[in-house]
Amino acid sequence: MDEHSDIWRKFYEKALLRPHLKRTEFVVRLNESRSNVAIDCGCGTGSDIAFLEKQSYQVYGFDVNPEAIAICRDRFQGTSLVEISEASFESYDYPTAGIVLANSSLFFADPSQFDRTWDKIKSSIEIGGVFAGDFMGEKDSWASNYRSPTTPLSERAVRSLFSGFEIVRFFERNENAKTSLGKVKHWHTYSVVAVRTASDRRL
Repeated sequence: MDEHSDIWRKFYEKALLRPHLKRTEFVVRLNESRSNVAIDCGCGTGSDIAFLEKQSYQVYGFDVNPEAIAICRDRFQGTSLVEISEASFESYDYPTAGIVLANSSLFFADPSQFDRTWDKIKSSIEIGGVFAGDFMGEKDSWASNYRSPTTPLSERAVRSLFSGFEIVRFFERNENAKTSLGKVKHWHTYSVVAVRTASDRRL
C-alpha cells in the first residue's frame, strides 16, 4: 500500500506541472447545451478544473485518491465555482452537466460495475452537451495483471457506448511509450469526444 501511495504521489507531483488539455478547450467550444456545469471524473491535480472555472463553469471534480483531493481542495479553496469530492466512479452522484471529462481515468473504473457506471455518466449529460475521455484498449500493458482492476474494451465496445451521441473525434493509440514517471509500457487507448444528440429511453 505504501508503494502504491508513493507512485501516486510522484504522479501528482509531475501532474501539477502540466497545463490543461487542449481537448478541453475544444469541448468548451462544442458545448451547445444550456448547462454551464462541468464534471471532471478522476480530476487529479485539477488542471482542467482550473481552465473550466476561468470559463465561468460550475465545476464538480472527484477522484478516488486522497492525495489528489488534498491538492485540489488546497488549490481551489475559496473558489465558489468549484466543488471537490473524494469518490469513485461507482459511488459518485453525478449532477446534470453540459460537459463531462474522463481524462485517462475510466481505465480504472470497476469492470464489474462498468455498465452501470457508464449509464450514470451518460444520463448526466444534457442534450447538446459533450463527453470527452479515454478508454483502455485490450492490448494495453495494464489490461491484465495491473496492481488494481482495469476496464479494457474493444473498439466496437467503445463505439457502442455512444448511442444517442455524435462522435466528433475518435482516436486509437497503439504504441510503446513512456508513462509520466518515465517507465515504458504499451499504450492501447481510445480517445473520444462526442456530443449528446438524443436521450436514451432505457435510462
